[in-house]
Amino acid sequence: WCGFLRSLLSVLVPPRMAGLRVDFGLLLEPLGFIKVLEWIFSIFAFATCGGFQGETALLVSCKGVANKTVTAAFAYPFRLNTVVFSAPDPKRCGGTWTDVYLVGNFSSSAQFFVTLAVLSFLYCIAALVVYIGYKHVYQQNSKFPLTDLAITVITAFLWLVSTFSWATALADIKMSTGASIIPGIESCKAPGTTCRFASVTSMKTLNVSVVFGLLNMVLWGGNIWFVYKDTNLHNQPKRISQQSP
Repeated sequence: WCGFLRSLLSVLVPPRMAGLRVDFGLLLEPLGFIKVLEWIFSIFAFATCGGFQGETALLVSCKGVANKTVTAAFAYPFRLNTVVFSAPDPKRCGGTWTDVYLVGNFSSSAQFFVTLAVLSFLYCIAALVVYIGYKHVYQQNSKFPLTDLAITVITAFLWLVSTFSWATALADIKMSTGASIIPGIESCKAPGTTCRFASVTSMKTLNVSVVFGLLNMVLWGGNIWFVYKDTNLHNQPKRISQQSP
């Protein structure tokens, strides 16, 4: 990122304007303060979603096996269709038990959400470096505020799409790992075999990830105005009105 930022500065900034001048003053203004919040909330967003690990458990009774607990462990990126339940000794079940997989592949929504959070995190670092070390460049060169505005608008829209996509996928994940999976398991329909739902790992952290997605959406959406105020799009009408008399 340092190399990318250096090359970007060399393109956008004339040599006479370049030079590091550390100034934390912009962090006390809404533009910088909100960027810090975006940086923090992006960390929580990808940590609560990308770091999840859980399992769902069933109690299986069949020929020669009584109340055997079988589990299926799942985690990010939630390709549930590749997750198989541990077998309750198929031979003692009279050969009626076959591999049982969970249903659904929710990796696209989960990876979209986490990838956006990581990219937001990296962009916030780059933006804060500019705000703190190159405040004079940011304020004097109109290209920086316009670029910042475009990225902020796009990111706010992507947070809207990814958060609602991930919230929908999370609801489906809960269905695919809950008690409703038993009617779809063929091995549980074999004569003399009964399956009962035991438990599933709490998904409170995944619920929290959706909340952080919404907070990121609000922050990036609200930050559009403060970034827009620093662009010549906002300042140009003022100059015209001042020059018109």
